[in-house]
Amino acid sequence: MHKIESLSATQIADSRGNPTIEVTLATANGQGVASVPSGVSVGAHEAKVVEPALAIARINTEVAVALVGKEFDQKSLDAFLIQLDGTPDKSRLGGNATLGISLAFARAAAAEQRVELYQYLGALAGVTAFALPVPMFNVINGGKHAHDGIAVQEFMLVPVGIATTSKQVEVALACMDALKQHLIKNDISTELGDEGGFAPHLHGSEEALSFLAQSITDAGFSKDDIRISIDAAASGLLFADGYHEDGKVFSSAELLSWYKKIAEQYNLFSIEDPFAEDDWGDFHTEVEQLSALIVGDDLTVTNTDRIALAVQKKAIDAVIIKPNQVGTVSETIAAVAAAHAQGWKAIASHRSGETPDTWIADVGVGLGCEYIKAGAPTRPERTAKYTRLIAIESQLS
Repeated sequence: MHKIESLSATQIADSRGNPTIEVTLATANGQGVASVPSGVSVGAHEAKVVEPALAIARINTEVAVALVGKEFDQKSLDAFLIQLDGTPDKSRLGGNATLGISLAFARAAAAEQRVELYQYLGALAGVTAFALPVPMFNVINGGKHAHDGIAVQEFMLVPVGIATTSKQVEVALACMDALKQHLIKNDISTELGDEGGFAPHLHGSEEALSFLAQSITDAGFSKDDIRISIDAAASGLLFADGYHEDGKVFSSAELLSWYKKIAEQYNLFSIEDPFAEDDWGDFHTEVEQLSALIVGDDLTVTNTDRIALAVQKKAIDAVIIKPNQVGTVSETIAAVAAAHAQGWKAIASHRSGETPDTWIADVGVGLGCEYIKAGAPTRPERTAKYTRLIAIESQLS
């Protein structure tokens, strides 16, 4: 148990220039600081975000009064926060507030125990052998992460055949350089999107896939070294008349046929959120018909109830883990455990509006996630995560 001595929150800016919160929590012999990212592509079933100024005011008054002077472990703290909020979606205090407090407590407790954050999280999750998650580098940004007219939101490089994190980052940078040269050669903009990848004005998702495949070859790597993944974020593509993809309107069946085509043509490793967040039947059909991993994000929102429904519907075989979708460390641990109980892969993930904080790297390692999404290895709020992963890799070796 750890006695909370002080708790405070301040406002900072995320990578998109929007306000977010940073929480500082001190115990008798440790202090933790944590900042909370925000998403632009947000699932309807996520924990609610309270406007930062209001969240900060409540942390510094009501929550501080409720917590300071009391003793907690991680589980009891998170349960207390959930009870104090008193809503099913954390809409009173805000998932951003509860997560900031939960993570700051985790860091303070780890400091008090003189262990790394990933070791502290691993002990809570029952993980005894640590391994580094494979990065999924978002090198072409589309959808809500850019203004380039590409419907698919993320085009990722997954270096499944590269052994170490440090080498995986090198490989991603080499492919990005090859992609940049390819874009320049074709007189296409090399501006960057929200997550540090290129946001080129292309003729659609298939051209983006073609350019990405060519960049892998140009950088001297094979399809066994580096695979391609996409995040369709299809909830944002669905309108009354169907799914809108690069100027065309698709029915669910037509969209599935398109996924099958590009999955075969480009040997796709995974497809995230291929259909809208409550389109359970189509997710199940895709799992049955495609060899690529079918990943739930907006579908499951790091929520054990949604994951249980996905199990029942046989809708996916991998799940995105975003702690701010659910709002506490304990609920994040439970979501990963629920996924692993089904033999699913877990993918720790950042958000588009990030901060320099690196806790998602510790979450990925500590909870045994097989993969991690932290954007392209270019902008400082993204490279900080990869630097932390490399540091953990050095410790473990």
